[in-house]
Amino acid sequence: MLGNRIFHRLIGVRMPRLLWAQHRPADAQRGVFLGLIHGLASTDYGRAHGISHLSDVSRRKDFVRALPVVKYDDLKPWIERAMAGEEDVLWPGETKWFAQTSGTTTDQFKWLPVTQDALQRGHYRGGKDLLAQYCAQVPEAQLYQGKHLILGGSSALVYDGRHAVKGDLSAIIVNHLPRWCEARRTPDKDIALMDDWTAKVDAIAEATMKEDVRILAGVPSWMALVCQRVLEKSGESNLLDVWPNLWLYMHGGVGFAPYRRTFESMLPPRKGDRRIHYLETYNASEGFFAFQDDLERDDMALLMDHGVYYEFVPMSELNNPQPETLEFREVQVGETYALVVSTNAGVWRLMVGDLVTVTSKIPLRVQVAGRVTSHLNVVGEELMAQNADRAWAEVAQALGTEVYNFTGAPRFDQAGKPVGHRWVVEFQPGLAVPSTDRLGAELDRWLKAFNGDYQAKRTADLILAAPQVEVVPEGSFDRWLAEHGRLGGQHKVPRLDASGSILEGVLACTEVSQE
Repeated sequence: MLGNRIFHRLIGVRMPRLLWAQHRPADAQRGVFLGLIHGLASTDYGRAHGISHLSDVSRRKDFVRALPVVKYDDLKPWIERAMAGEEDVLWPGETKWFAQTSGTTTDQFKWLPVTQDALQRGHYRGGKDLLAQYCAQVPEAQLYQGKHLILGGSSALVYDGRHAVKGDLSAIIVNHLPRWCEARRTPDKDIALMDDWTAKVDAIAEATMKEDVRILAGVPSWMALVCQRVLEKSGESNLLDVWPNLWLYMHGGVGFAPYRRTFESMLPPRKGDRRIHYLETYNASEGFFAFQDDLERDDMALLMDHGVYYEFVPMSELNNPQPETLEFREVQVGETYALVVSTNAGVWRLMVGDLVTVTSKIPLRVQVAGRVTSHLNVVGEELMAQNADRAWAEVAQALGTEVYNFTGAPRFDQAGKPVGHRWVVEFQPGLAVPSTDRLGAELDRWLKAFNGDYQAKRTADLILAAPQVEVVPEGSFDRWLAEHGRLGGQHKVPRLDASGSILEGVLACTEVSQE
């Protein structure tokens, strides 16, 4: 169709620049670095660290010497100044938008600055480049004639005083979408920005099941819930009977492996049907970092020319107050690092809390392995969220069921000695629930397969005993999220928690529901 050919041609204009950045990362990152330093030199943050001219930190070693690696709490006083309306605090000019981080599940909100530069040269450019690379691989895709179901956060923007506008990153993005994208987005803003998640799911299903949806975008756990509601309301058993022109599901926020079976059950293959593509993205409150550039791979290419300068902290440095950081050219394939970023939103050498495993150097590709604070290592097993995602996906496959949510924590004996892992899991509604013994055995088998350190520690039960699994009833995880003001949208439950507080919180919600 003419409209589709025009869309492919326009979106494809970005491909030469995108391929250049992927295959010339040194040039791309150097350009980003100099642009960021130019902005930093005009800010109070830069001046407080002895930077008032580009020449002060034009070399990386000077930049590293002048600015410390920081966590959110270190930047918080500066962010609060910007939220109060001060100009030139972290980025030149006034910063008006602040995004609530979706990764945290504590009761304390964290707010990150979002600038016009970050929106235009980061999030929106990243979205265009994702579609450009997809269309280059699937030239027959008919995307633009239909609608794009974008499942965002569960709160509208709110004004904080006269200056700051706060909300989910998705709410900020939706409110400022380019016209060409807004014209194809569904549902309407009045539904997309509803606060009540339960009512919102029904409203989205009602509004979209009669639309010609071509693209789905959102966190897998919540998108699965919306799609299941669409099937219930439409009376169909296959999403292709509702949306026959569906081509692409863009997902992110949590590992997709535990949810693949759920989506494949809603999109079962039929003779003559074309393939539905699943494409992973890494779009955080701090910036649009990466997307899956090759549909045949399971990793993502870092975006090297989108206003983000990347550094990498080796695992051995995580407990160092001022850890050594590496440039992209210094990382090793197969190694896992904590990600540190400086961005055109005005965050400087911020450890974002994510662990990434490098899978390729040119293009620089990664897999999100988990969170710095969300892995289990009580006896040297180094169990990552990525291992858990893959293992639970295999458990569900082997036992003929589908996982809705899960979390894991250490298990200790009465003397406080670590003796194993404890898991709680919730399955998709209406499906058979295997026995906890079978679940524990299968989970143990697959964790051993995906993690050599775990396998070694499980030898003869000498160091780690077999995992204990508890199944919780439908709605337990959602109740826990609701209690913490995190129900719906971009929020998710951490897969692993060394403190055990999340697991105990979910179990407490289960007890309340059974009273």
